[in-house]
Amino acid sequence: MILGRWWCLCMPTTSRMAIVQEDDPVVVHAGDIPPIVSFRGFSRQFYKETKKLWYLAGPAIFTSLSQYSIGAITQIFAGHVGTLELATVSVENSVIAGFSFGFMYGMGSALETLCGQAFGAGQLDMLGIYMQRSWVILNATAVLLSFLYIFAEQLLKMIGQPDDISKAAGQFAIWMIPQLFAYAMNFPLAKFLQSQSKIMVMAAISAVALVLHTLFSWLLTLKLGWGLVGAAVVLNTSWWFIVLAQLVYIFSGTCGRAWAGFSWKAFHNLWDFVKLSMASGIMLCLECWYFMALVLFAGYLKNARVSVDGMSICLNIFGWTFMAALGMTTAISVRVSNELGAAHPRTAKFSLVVAVVTSFFIGVALSLALIITRDIYPSLFSSDLAVKALVKHLTPLLATCIVINSIQPVLSGVAIGAGWQAVVGYVNIVCYYVFGVPLGLIMGYKLHGGVKGIWTGMLLGTVLQTCILFSMICKTSWNKEASIAEDRIRKWGGQIESKENRGGYTDSQNNNGGHKDLEKNGDHTDSKGNGIEN
Repeated sequence: MILGRWWCLCMPTTSRMAIVQEDDPVVVHAGDIPPIVSFRGFSRQFYKETKKLWYLAGPAIFTSLSQYSIGAITQIFAGHVGTLELATVSVENSVIAGFSFGFMYGMGSALETLCGQAFGAGQLDMLGIYMQRSWVILNATAVLLSFLYIFAEQLLKMIGQPDDISKAAGQFAIWMIPQLFAYAMNFPLAKFLQSQSKIMVMAAISAVALVLHTLFSWLLTLKLGWGLVGAAVVLNTSWWFIVLAQLVYIFSGTCGRAWAGFSWKAFHNLWDFVKLSMASGIMLCLECWYFMALVLFAGYLKNARVSVDGMSICLNIFGWTFMAALGMTTAISVRVSNELGAAHPRTAKFSLVVAVVTSFFIGVALSLALIITRDIYPSLFSSDLAVKALVKHLTPLLATCIVINSIQPVLSGVAIGAGWQAVVGYVNIVCYYVFGVPLGLIMGYKLHGGVKGIWTGMLLGTVLQTCILFSMICKTSWNKEASIAEDRIRKWGGQIESKENRGGYTDSQNNNGGHKDLEKNGDHTDSKGNGIEN
């Protein structure tokens, strides 16, 4: 049924009147895939697109898992120090760092739209400029957000967190300010590299960082007895290692025309860039804060430490599985933005089909694995019997959450690739905070459902948001989106090169499963000397 439903999205306009308006013309752009009119054609194209998508998604998933595991491993070691230490790291990571991470990650995601579409259109010279503009904006944002870290203790007490947890988390937050500025540098770096499909280097750097982080976390936190101080030192160092390693790679000249050095152009059109970054930030941070709020609400229940620890462990597991979907989000965002920039609307649409189907089955597999091991995995995070019992009790709900959220991030990735951040931001506000949060609070407190009730209500908000995004995508005119992408590139990066001279995205690159570095003259030719496009 899933394949059948998504197959209809790829049919010609005359075969899908209920999805796209009848007057939406079917335009076959040069290099775009032809209309799919049979299941055999669908299967053949699905296989081809799967190879291209996994060329990006595989390393992206590994990178996301590795970087997420850096924070999760810190929580694991903190849990072995003590219950208060686990609650301290969990609250700081969920409320303080989670707030900052969500907003800055979202602001950095503006580059997924701009860099991805510019790369697809052959405007490589602008990629480095976009990244520098994002550095300026995100570092300025980090300065403002640092006050949140400085006054974290007072803020946590004000929102009702227990005094002992608030005091410890407030101190830990001050120690974690260097991580905030690492975020400001890392997110633009990541989007810059992702837009060029340079995912493998990011995966390698993240793998090294994870190994070193695990080793030194054990050494400083447990072996040498530094506790939370050791955890903060290692966590800050690990994030800055990732930043510096990526900078070394970019500055070494491996990105060609995409990095031509620092430029004063980075300070041009800053306000327009800020507006797009803010739209991206609001869209994604509303999603990040939504689940972080679960830990906050758990702190108001009876036996707050057990509730917070149990909820934090579940969200840790959810975070790991969510990284698989987030890796697919990265891949589909790159694919959609590149294809729209190259004026290939049908290919962009079909990439979405492949990503959603693939991510859904990954979510189902991970959920089944959790249900099977529900008596085992809680012991990895805590030795407290009450905490382990709560985690086991929440596992079926956790599995359901994983399946639903295997699809939702992919749809959000399409929104980023197409530049719909502002619209989706409004959708998130309504679904999450007007519908989901009140429903969760009613089910958790009024109906005495506890942690499970809060989570169930908020999960229904995610279901509503996913349905709305799905409806938006089904009704989208992809030819119109390709035209919008062309206008956006002209606005941000000058005139688009002619299709014959475009050096951004080619069929020869696609046949190899992804992008390759462009030749110096920006042209690719076939054996007859003619320009080739995807």
